[in-house]
Amino acid sequence: MLSCASTAAPAGDLFLERVLLPHRSLPPRGFHLLMLILGLISLGVGIGFVSLGAWPVTGFFGLDVGLVYIAFRINYRRARQNEILRLAGDTFTVERINIRGNRRIWRFQPFWMRVVLDERDAERNRLFVASHGRFLAIGDFLAPAARRELAATIRDALARWRAAIGPERPG
Repeated sequence: MLSCASTAAPAGDLFLERVLLPHRSLPPRGFHLLMLILGLISLGVGIGFVSLGAWPVTGFFGLDVGLVYIAFRINYRRARQNEILRLAGDTFTVERINIRGNRRIWRFQPFWMRVVLDERDAERNRLFVASHGRFLAIGDFLAPAARRELAATIRDALARWRAAIGPERPG
């Protein structure tokens, strides 16, 4: 016979809230400085080639700077994506915001949820949360070591959540 006891943790309890962001090693100010330096170098070398009579080469210097600029802009645009993991009350939610700002939310009941770290080798792994046959990859943009740390953090939060709801008592 099933117990009528509630298995939900108190609604106000927050056991985990983590915002996952892609790592960007070059801040915007550094990007502007890099582009200025590349532009000045290209301008100087381009002037040197024009003075030698090899003026067609100058266009390639501008093209190189333009391609570097476009690559960085794409990289910064992808930095807008993030994931918000939250374990509160009786729900584990994963909110994913893509580069266009579109939100998508997945909800899991934490009592049945598993954390699966698929270790392929020392340099590659994937992190999933799973429940009732559904798997959701999280933190794909994180480094492998950060995914290992995140898996341990989620497991710890789930253990604290399960301890907080206590064992079910026959009613």
